[in-house]
Amino acid sequence: MSANWKERPEGGGRFAIWLIRAIAQYGGRVLSRLLLFPITLYFLIVRGPERRASRAYLSRVLGRPASLWEVARHIHCFASTILDRVFLLSGQFRRFDIQVHGLDMLHEQMDKGRGVLLFGSHHGSFESLRVLSRERPDALVRVVMDRQQNQAITQLLEALSPDIAATVIDAGQDGSAITLAINDAMQQNALVGLLVDRARPGEAQQRVPFLGEEAPFPNAPFLIASALRAPVVLCFGLYRGGRRYDLHFELFADTVAIPRAHRYQQLAELQARYAGRLEHYVRLAPFNWFNFYDFWQGNDPTPRTAAAVSGGDQPGRSA
Repeated sequence: MSANWKERPEGGGRFAIWLIRAIAQYGGRVLSRLLLFPITLYFLIVRGPERRASRAYLSRVLGRPASLWEVARHIHCFASTILDRVFLLSGQFRRFDIQVHGLDMLHEQMDKGRGVLLFGSHHGSFESLRVLSRERPDALVRVVMDRQQNQAITQLLEALSPDIAATVIDAGQDGSAITLAINDAMQQNALVGLLVDRARPGEAQQRVPFLGEEAPFPNAPFLIASALRAPVVLCFGLYRGGRRYDLHFELFADTVAIPRAHRYQQLAELQARYAGRLEHYVRLAPFNWFNFYDFWQGNDPTPRTAAAVSGGDQPGRSA
């Protein structure tokens, strides 16, 4: 299992993804969900590294060896959330039963007029937060996303909703440009979403406890929050099967401050606290975890250490 998740090619190719989009749009959600079974079978048989990563993770979180059926369930859950993005990005919220928790707290932060950083993860469906447009029409949501990763899905989503695509902050650009773009969005009182549970290859990161073993978490999101003195709210969109989602908002910090003199210690504390909350939600919905690679990077002998962190990481460099 390669720890470098960027090395893995997309499964199925552009044709398969666009075929699913066509069936979803013209055949509806019920018909398109029938396609998830052959898709699940394809990944189960053909995509060996993802299958092995799924089994290793499930065995860890369940506390016992995972069965092939549970691996299939894990893949099916992932495919379900990808399919539902077609409808969520099209604004078809009535197709879903989405229960929102912590909305009053989020409204309170938004009403302060200083913007909010939403820390999400590859757990559940981050797109379920689009339901906020129904609860709060004035909410401006911008997401930091690498357009070059999973290009077929990115192009599909851009075709579905050009307006939303135009609000994406490209994580592939220069680090200072990312930070400036986030700051500009915050000045517009936007909700800026970042997926903060996955470190890109070569990024500054630290290892903190997660599901019984230390795992690498990126430094950049926390440094950005500190540089912007921004409030941070955690966001978890748990897929509960069928048409049901639970969307949780949780205040992480009213303001993040990381003094340079104590950068390593403060970063480690923030990352460990985030990892603890992520673990809480992962245990609530274990089949919602969609990092299909060796997340703990057990074969990586050179994780970033205190010396690397104290060397002065640029906040936006690895966003």
